Amino acid sequence: MSEGPARRGPGEPWGGVRPFSIKTKLGALVVISVLITTGLSMIAVRTQTELRFITVFSMIATLLITQFVAHSLTAPLDEMNAVARSISHGDYSRRVRDNRKDELGDLAETINVMADELETQDRQRKELVANVSHELRTPIAGLRAVLENIVDGVTQADPETMRTALKQTERLGRLVDTLMDLSRIDNGVVPLRARRFEVWPYLSGVLKEANMVASTRAGIASGSGGHTRTDVHLHLDVSPPELTAHADPERIHQVVANLIDNAVKHSPPHGRVTVKARRGERPQSLELEVLDEGPGIPRSQWHRVFERFNRGAVPSPHGPGSDGGTGLGLAIARWAVDLHGGRIGVAESERGCRILVTLPGEPSASS
Repeated sequence: MSEGPARRGPGEPWGGVRPFSIKTKLGALVVISVLITTGLSMIAVRTQTELRFITVFSMIATLLITQFVAHSLTAPLDEMNAVARSISHGDYSRRVRDNRKDELGDLAETINVMADELETQDRQRKELVANVSHELRTPIAGLRAVLENIVDGVTQADPETMRTALKQTERLGRLVDTLMDLSRIDNGVVPLRARRFEVWPYLSGVLKEANMVASTRAGIASGSGGHTRTDVHLHLDVSPPELTAHADPERIHQVVANLIDNAVKHSPPHGRVTVKARRGERPQSLELEVLDEGPGIPRSQWHRVFERFNRGAVPSPHGPGSDGGTGLGLAIARWAVDLHGGRIGVAESERGCRILVTLPGEPSASS
């Protein structure tokens, strides 16, 4: 099949040369100049006008047309230069008018896209600094208050007080570990070690570990005003029981653990969190669901659930005093799923929140 017609877009009817391109305009300028000179020469021959007058008129007409074409080309370049200078100084609000149909219009569109991306990255950077500062300030302030009370003699360094200090230290350590994970993610230094494993014993171990961590945190938080979530029941549903999957167990552990942690935080007292596992469409593929009985997520917020530092607009069932986390767990879960080439998202649910994860399984021999 011929590639020529297939490559021509709607704005490229002449083999890739657009009717309003700079090449076309320059070619038209040459043709018009030749036509003017030829026409004036013919008039001079018929009217017996001196050649020097014809030459002067021809030069003036050509210069006027050239000036018009040159202005139409240099004016947008001056505007682009001004916008680029503003971007280099940190002002990402200016844009180039891209109502042209030539190569300069393409360049204007590219500059505008670049400005949009830089503005988005600058906003995300500022939000990152603000959120990290806030997250670090909270446990540091709590730890400082405990230590100041001990130093000033207000409280004694008894086990209960030290457990409170340990709780703040561990929260700070978890945040630092999470930020290090994000740094590894951004640098792309986390390898994927996929292998085949049995789903039931694997997920059973993840749930047992989650219960153990919750019990440990509850012991540290007792007497310190912290909220414990040992009242939430974790339920595992794997069908068929002999189900196997092909993935990186360490990364899937991050996914399931973060989804369970998020579901438990938003569960009502004595609620239930269910982890379901089913066979996917492809060999060794896997479909995971994590369901809770909390207030759920508004559909308008579905697209923001997995953004970094997003805590969502749903209030905690335990009031403003409860720990809502850092807002990084779901972002890490999405990264781990993307690393497998899978999908993760919020799905329809009659009650609470339902997160659906699809893992592609073992790649085929042809891929």
